[in-house]
Amino acid sequence: MSRWPDSRILDLLGIELPIIQAPMAGATGSAMAIAVSNAGGLGSLPCATLSIEQMRQELQAFSQASQRPLNVNFFCHRSPTPDSERDARWKQALKPYYDALGADFEAPTPVSNRAPFDAAACELVEAFRPAVVSFHFGLPDAELVRRVKATGAKVLSSATTVAEAVWLEQQGCDAIIAMGYEAGGHRGMFLSSDLNTQVGTLALVPQVVDAVQVPVIAAGGIGDARGIVAAFALGASAVQMGTAYLFCPEAKISAAHRQALHTHAESDTALTNLFTGRPARGITTRIMRELGPMNPAAPAFPLAGGALMPLRAISEPQGNTDFSNLWSGQALRLGVELPAAQLTQQLANKALALLTR
Repeated sequence: MSRWPDSRILDLLGIELPIIQAPMAGATGSAMAIAVSNAGGLGSLPCATLSIEQMRQELQAFSQASQRPLNVNFFCHRSPTPDSERDARWKQALKPYYDALGADFEAPTPVSNRAPFDAAACELVEAFRPAVVSFHFGLPDAELVRRVKATGAKVLSSATTVAEAVWLEQQGCDAIIAMGYEAGGHRGMFLSSDLNTQVGTLALVPQVVDAVQVPVIAAGGIGDARGIVAAFALGASAVQMGTAYLFCPEAKISAAHRQALHTHAESDTALTNLFTGRPARGITTRIMRELGPMNPAAPAFPLAGGALMPLRAISEPQGNTDFSNLWSGQALRLGVELPAAQLTQQLANKALALLTR
């Protein structure tokens, strides 16, 4: 019998510990997922920035090192309508930085892209049959969801409001990730683009729990065992943790990003659309301060980052993060440097001790 107060996620996903490592595109890969899954949690493989061949390589790496359940995560946004005038205005706003760094302003703007889930990615899911497939920004077309579920995979997606959670349940999600305002990285919002609709974890989770019948996974601002206990008290069946895993050696972040996680306060994060075109929480940097973290000139997701790439190519090798996205949630000050497997087990052990004392 499970020692956890709610074992629905454990039973549903076939895992031992109610801890899901958040899929953080660009920051984690198969090494992190292997470590977390082998420790009894649910490792996640982010695929939004990977090509089909890269996805295949990462899935093969996991399958060779672990027989445990894996969560494969995809974005499911709609590609934006081209808008050359908006792109030009955005690049012009960045021209002073180009001039200061000596970047070639007249060179073609690189393309910053994140691929939405499509038929090719679905074929890969059908070939590898991961235990869990999760989505960000809602769900893909119903036929693709049907094909994913036909593999036996459990389908999860993020909700940032009660309305989104209800919609996801109606579309067949097996569990809902209730993503509070505190969470790092991209907001999973999809029914509205109004940031005023966004709710903190403490208020969001119990209201989602009351509104749906499927199990709920709490995410956002959960950085240690106390947060896990609080999530169960709110009615969640598990937690999803991201920023805590950025402190692990398996995280594929720059030395400057790692240093920022260690030195900035919980109040030093903000939601910004400058780096991709969608709101995402990260540590405040120079460009966020000078252009404003939410700027209407930024092109639609995922194109905004293209014009920043030449600036990053010059500044990042120098350890300069002025133009870099340093994704982080508000619980960064709770982070500890531990290997991912050890962190997962320590979090679970401490949470159980608190729950059973």
